[in-house]
Amino acid sequence: MASDQGMVRGDHGTVLTPTSSSNQVQPLSPTVTKPVQELPDELIQAGWSKCWSKRENRPYYFNRFTNQSLWEMPVLGQHDVISDPLGLNAAPASSETGQVTTEAVVDNGQHKRRLSEEAIPDAPNSFKRPKVDVQVNPTTPTIPISPSTTGTPLSKTWNATTEDKQLPTSPAPAPYRPTVIYWDLDIQTNAVIKERPPVDALPPHPEVELMRSQLTTKLRTNYKELCQQREGIDPPRDSFNRWLLERKVLDKGKDPLLPSECDTAVSSSMFREIMNDIPIRLSRIKYREEARKLLFGYAEAAKKLIESRNASPDSRKVVKWNVEDTFGWLRKDHSATKEDYMDRLEHLRKQCGPHVTAVAKNSVEGICSKIYHLSCDYARRIRERHLALLKECNITENIETPEVQDRLVYCYPVRLSIPSPSQPRVELHFENDVACLRFKGEMVKVSRSYFSKLELLYRYSCVDDPRFEKFLSRVWCLLKRYQALFGIGVHEGTGLQGALPVPVFEALHKQFGVTFECFASPLNCYFKQFCSAFQDTDGFFGSRGPFLSFSPVSGSFEANPPFSEELMDAMVTHFEDLLQRSNEPLSFIVFVPEWRDPPTPALTRMESSRFKRHQLTIPAFEHEYRSGSQHICKREEMYYKAVHGTAVIFLQNSAGFAKWQPTPERIQELMAAYRVSGRTLSSQGTTSTSAGNAEKENEAGKEQGTSKDVSTRDSSSRDNRNLTTASLETTSV
Repeated sequence: MASDQGMVRGDHGTVLTPTSSSNQVQPLSPTVTKPVQELPDELIQAGWSKCWSKRENRPYYFNRFTNQSLWEMPVLGQHDVISDPLGLNAAPASSETGQVTTEAVVDNGQHKRRLSEEAIPDAPNSFKRPKVDVQVNPTTPTIPISPSTTGTPLSKTWNATTEDKQLPTSPAPAPYRPTVIYWDLDIQTNAVIKERPPVDALPPHPEVELMRSQLTTKLRTNYKELCQQREGIDPPRDSFNRWLLERKVLDKGKDPLLPSECDTAVSSSMFREIMNDIPIRLSRIKYREEARKLLFGYAEAAKKLIESRNASPDSRKVVKWNVEDTFGWLRKDHSATKEDYMDRLEHLRKQCGPHVTAVAKNSVEGICSKIYHLSCDYARRIRERHLALLKECNITENIETPEVQDRLVYCYPVRLSIPSPSQPRVELHFENDVACLRFKGEMVKVSRSYFSKLELLYRYSCVDDPRFEKFLSRVWCLLKRYQALFGIGVHEGTGLQGALPVPVFEALHKQFGVTFECFASPLNCYFKQFCSAFQDTDGFFGSRGPFLSFSPVSGSFEANPPFSEELMDAMVTHFEDLLQRSNEPLSFIVFVPEWRDPPTPALTRMESSRFKRHQLTIPAFEHEYRSGSQHICKREEMYYKAVHGTAVIFLQNSAGFAKWQPTPERIQELMAAYRVSGRTLSSQGTTSTSAGNAEKENEAGKEQGTSKDVSTRDSSSRDNRNLTTASLETTSV
């Protein structure tokens, strides 16, 4: 896999453009041949043998342990930056005198360790990779261009010459090869933006991230205690996570996670979700007896609440009369069906709901206000600690931002204007297929395949750490940040990172030229260009920053936002503003839940938008999402059924419609991709399931109202006015 971050020597005005990744010719599979010369015993013991290539009519060397193939005789102790980036298996190449050689590269293109690398003391997070000199293609077009600033390497050219394709390959990919891949990092972007300066966010540091995680966990605990003490309920599922999303839409503060500067202290999202669970939480029911117990529990809780609060005489009278009427009906009618109980519950809620809301309003607003002010205090303490740490490293916050040219460039990852301080030691070890990173006793985990993915994204996107010396600490900060966002509960917050199935992404790219995700993360992204919530931690791994701050001029985009009403509404406003301003081809394919009772403002606005070109609906239980915990979950848990319908809306300007028109043939291909079961792909590697199995899964999903499919993506963010429909979910602001 070619890297898109190389080093170009010479004029910074040189123009580069991404087209398609180039692959050098791979040697053929090894065949038995008569050796031309004997190999040293050390190489034979290391697994090397000499073979003959029938295609090239020349000998080559093959390692049966690592599957590496080289044209020239391998160097014992070679440090392969692709298969062993951490250098765990590398040894310094020695000369005949036994001293470490200072030669950086031999004729066959193999890289040895440099003397300067051996002399670096205590580089605990070091990943080694060489600098690449890129030959500039003089025929490259000039607009748009890849961004370049002083001291920032330009993108590597993706056009391979004929001579390049005839050369033998570099050392083969890493010996660890994931059996199933959920991304395609070879796809180049077609998203064009105006060149932008580096952002002034503080660079991540494990000490600060550990403090932020601890305070966020403490804030969650305070929220839970306030709900239990004041309202006698547990906090609604994922309501804290949606509070973070809703607040960050409005927040002008400096902390990347905790809100600290909002116009109002009371969150409409948190207030609405707590109110939905007062006086009791209305869960999804399956049987008649469950419906009867739910009706009885609601009536009893409403009566208790109205009697214990300072309610008006009229409110007490209305609630008491309706509750007693419900109790009388329950005692008399023993032949009622589940639907009868649910209808009666809906009637009781309409009669008592306004009075219950009135008496609980001040208390719930107090909870929202208390949590917000605690968040402000925690954000202030975190920033003070962060600035003190930078000061210890002689780094100041006031860094002059370099000027950028007013020109169009292909989108590129976020850059930080403040240099990164030295990083502490982060330990890495592997437990089977899980990578474990530890800092001060705090361990974060990621599957080995996703760890390799992060390494590739880092190689493509990071420009200030060519030798991977800060890689482990930045991965630890990234994982700790998303762990703090998700929460510590079982399956908590993972719905905020749900992603589309791989076949759908493939169809979007092939049929509609999609190369960019508007809401993703380094952990769940399919393309290597995406927007995410946290520009400070994610920028090193390819993030273009928060989408609401990202202003593309042209390109084809996929948008699967977190299912937060406030965020989705802000997203639609941003879409329409971008489509209005641009005359270049611009297209957004939006995936949102089809909530109709009542419809969300975002869905209503998109359906009536003048930029809407097409709309389709994927029925509930007939499509899947990839789990938000895909970077650590088991393979059989990677996909789950969606318990709600998904609306797919095409928003395009005139040029975008002309270039990526949603024709019936393209729509048919997209719908066919949805019929491919991701569970089958994960477990068997096949591309489809039988219609009979699909029907059985659908029926089973509809029968299981409280299954994991529901609990993973279910939420309380919507008003529970339709008790048979759950409200749900992917990331980032």
